[in-house]
Amino acid sequence: MNLKLIFIQFVCQNEGSDFLKTNKHITKVREWMRGNDVDAVIVTNPANQFYLSGFKALIYSRPILLIIEGKDTAFIIPGLEEKHARADAEVDKLYVYHEYPEGVKGAEDPTELLKNHLAAKHSKGSKIAFDLAYASAALTESIRATGFELVDATEQISKMRYIKDQYEIELMEEAGRLVGLAVEATLRAAAPGVTELEVDAKGNAVLFSETVKKHPNATLDLTVMTPSGNVRTVMPHVFSNTRKLQEGDVVIHSRQVGFNGYRAELERTFIVGEASDIQRKAFEAARKAQEAALEVIKPGIAAKEVDLVARKVLEREGFAKYAIHRVGHAIGVFSHEEPYLRFDSSLQLEEGMVFCIEPGIYIPEVGGFRHSDTVIITADGYRFITDFPRDLESLTKY
Repeated sequence: MNLKLIFIQFVCQNEGSDFLKTNKHITKVREWMRGNDVDAVIVTNPANQFYLSGFKALIYSRPILLIIEGKDTAFIIPGLEEKHARADAEVDKLYVYHEYPEGVKGAEDPTELLKNHLAAKHSKGSKIAFDLAYASAALTESIRATGFELVDATEQISKMRYIKDQYEIELMEEAGRLVGLAVEATLRAAAPGVTELEVDAKGNAVLFSETVKKHPNATLDLTVMTPSGNVRTVMPHVFSNTRKLQEGDVVIHSRQVGFNGYRAELERTFIVGEASDIQRKAFEAARKAQEAALEVIKPGIAAKEVDLVARKVLEREGFAKYAIHRVGHAIGVFSHEEPYLRFDSSLQLEEGMVFCIEPGIYIPEVGGFRHSDTVIITADGYRFITDFPRDLESLTKY
């Protein structure tokens, strides 16, 4: 699910920086540039910037722009991120703009810095690509007005991120191990009278302790939510709060862990006390739908077939109208990535893609039911990055 709930980041030296120095991802961008007569690519999406440079910053109100050209790379970056960028960014040059009088040296507007850079290196009419799905209209129209031809690099960069290499998979596997430990600790702490935030905190504590013990100088970021009860669990994306778990509650615990920039997701529905008949039936329907999707997922199958096979299970069980989202999405450097496993996508799956498989149903006055697991597509099927009990007996808290 789209977990926008708690964002906790520990910014340290990236354990995997040696990999980033090989510039494999930049090389692919340059191959696309040569094949399409593109002179420069301007990357504005923070996830894309990390994927291509190894640098991840929290972008509040201060724009950060990554420039990729035939031979050089550069960041346009605010002064308060300069030291961070010099430590982590695998680029050739930094253009730094300032917002305090002692630091001002020249152009202090990021758009003006970009315009100056492009004007100095490229003639009018040159093709400049942006990730237009994220870049602001104000920025792109300003560049267009100076006489450049704008093209879109969104699809190209998105497709580059479809297939994970061995380095990326290893990071995601460790993220999967860590998220499993956190989910286990959270569910162990869940009991009547304990708040949603308190059960989140138990998992967080185990996660932090394990990461510090096993990975000096690592980076973590996480999202977590634990809506409970028949009202809150029908809202797929909702902040954990101070509501106390009660006997008879259905609870959806959702976690994503990013380890050195790469993520894994694990979600489990559990019941506090004895499940009612309708809770039991809905739980089993959602579990069977996930199982059906996992039975068919493999290279060569269309994305829509994975979605539709799960939807058929929910239709057979009488819950299709409550299945209000797709069966899954890719994951990597961001919580939700393309491609998506939905009913209208004919994209064929390939080995090396990584998906969260998460069919869910949300029944008014009963509650929500969803498991999610992260899986890697292999040559002959898939394998789990996350694996945790899925059956009702294991997920009932007495």
